[in-house]
Amino acid sequence: MNPDDITPPNLRHEEHASRDAAVGVIRNKLDALYGSEPEAKLEATEVEAKHGQHLSKHQRFMHNLTKSGKSTAEIQTEWHNYYQNLPTVEKHELWQEFYSEQALLKQKKADTPEPKTTPESKKSFTPEKVIGKPAKTYPDNIKGQILQHVQSQTKDNHHLKSLVFGFSMGFLVLFVFLFSFFNERFITPFIRPSHNVSATPIIVDPNGSGEVGPEAKIIIPKINVEAPVVYDVESIEEKAVQAGLERGVVHYATTPNPGEKGNSVIFGHSSSNILNKGKYKFAFLLLKSLDKDDTFIIQKDGKRYVYKVYNEFVTSPDDLSVLNPTDREATMTLITCDPPGTSTNRLIIQAEQIFPSPANNAESSVQQTKVSQPQELPSNSISLWQRLFGN
Repeated sequence: MNPDDITPPNLRHEEHASRDAAVGVIRNKLDALYGSEPEAKLEATEVEAKHGQHLSKHQRFMHNLTKSGKSTAEIQTEWHNYYQNLPTVEKHELWQEFYSEQALLKQKKADTPEPKTTPESKKSFTPEKVIGKPAKTYPDNIKGQILQHVQSQTKDNHHLKSLVFGFSMGFLVLFVFLFSFFNERFITPFIRPSHNVSATPIIVDPNGSGEVGPEAKIIIPKINVEAPVVYDVESIEEKAVQAGLERGVVHYATTPNPGEKGNSVIFGHSSSNILNKGKYKFAFLLLKSLDKDDTFIIQKDGKRYVYKVYNEFVTSPDDLSVLNPTDREATMTLITCDPPGTSTNRLIIQAEQIFPSPANNAESSVQQTKVSQPQELPSNSISLWQRLFGN
């Protein structure tokens, strides 16, 4: 019994298709080996086209060979042997016949109109339907599919790398831009005045009777601040005050000096753009850490004045009442911007003189000076953005 009689039709179709695929592989290899002679397949096509007509010697050989029932590989091999054993003259005759018949077949094909195809008919023919397996089982397609996959992956990776590079450069430019113009808001949490003003912790006896140097300065032990106090800014214009703040903290010109009766006022930066001039941009950054009864020291003209904190609050920039005398005989008011990194509000620290006794203080030397008050209290220095583009 023939095995095909008991094999289901669909399995027989797959087996035949698999054999055809294997034959196709062998055929391609033979074509590569015997490419210097007329193909057996084309010769067989020509013989079939002239079936019933006059056949040459070589065509009769091919006709008998194709009707022998041999496989394609065997036909190709015997055709090769036949061709190799021909004399040179007959080889030339065979080539002339081959070229002649190929030209006739091409002309006939050109004269015959091609059947119209529809998108559906094009889609209906696929390698899967021919051999019952995915197209990748065709040896001729494997290289193309691998190349296409590699190119696709390379292209995707290239796009991904370009995208990552673009975003990275964008973030870098944005970071440089923001840091350059607004770093006073970003870096204030990491600034400690001791790193910019004094390298060692400050330990001072407020009531000590030791000698005091000629330098005018403020010393706040609790927050480790030691900074020069600038007294030579005679104007209360914002521009003049900002220039003085590059050299330290500024004594406000319309208020008494230390050692005089009344309310002396000192203003200092809590933060400033690091690209601005001056080394005291963060002198009063930690001023909010002062509590009631904390003390600080003012040195001027070789004398030491000690003040004790009694009040702390935040107010608006236009609250000029903090420049007025208080209900205490001799006081010192420290002012800075709040929160650090902005000029939104003003932090006010009020302290009274406890050493030496304020009873011996002289009258204020600025009482007879007629200077109009500003509309706002001094602020942090303008940002780099404001320097370049205005307010």
